[in-house]
Amino acid sequence: MKYPEMTLATLAILKYPNALLRKKSIPVEIFDDNLHNFLDDMYETLIESKGVGLAAIQVGRAERILIINIPREEDKQQYKEDLLEIINPTFLTQEECVEWEEGCLSVPDFYESIKRFDKVSIAYKDRYGNDRILKAQGFLAVAIQHEIDHLNGVLFVDKLPILKRKKFEKELKKLKKESQA
Repeated sequence: MKYPEMTLATLAILKYPNALLRKKSIPVEIFDDNLHNFLDDMYETLIESKGVGLAAIQVGRAERILIINIPREEDKQQYKEDLLEIINPTFLTQEECVEWEEGCLSVPDFYESIKRFDKVSIAYKDRYGNDRILKAQGFLAVAIQHEIDHLNGVLFVDKLPILKRKKFEKELKKLKKESQA
């Protein structure tokens, strides 16, 4: 029997200030081929967008799903075998504060230092519904926190001090004016 070829789709990434980005995501309950296809499409979208992490809500699906693919230190390349597919995450521990410069596929061309935890551990499910625990530090820990924030309707710009937040809003207005000109 010949099976049809599976084609991956690149999904549209929602941009700030899209209201859907503020929606809290609900837990995934069904771990099936539909979920697997969606995860594959998320990965395709992440790579196409040259991102490091992507939450399902960023592509319009309000479920507690995120993926992260950190480039390797030695060659700065992303490899699919390093992909983390994290479903229904919950924090177990958070330790040691650090400032990290962040950006976001939903807030393009804006980067700012954000206070995060340097070490985290999370419980989550993989694409098959198996329980997993992950301990992370540094860039991976920051990326996990950033993406889990998305699942809770929070953007990294929400964590900015008031003056930096005003700077962001001003830059956003300027970009909107330029794009309408």
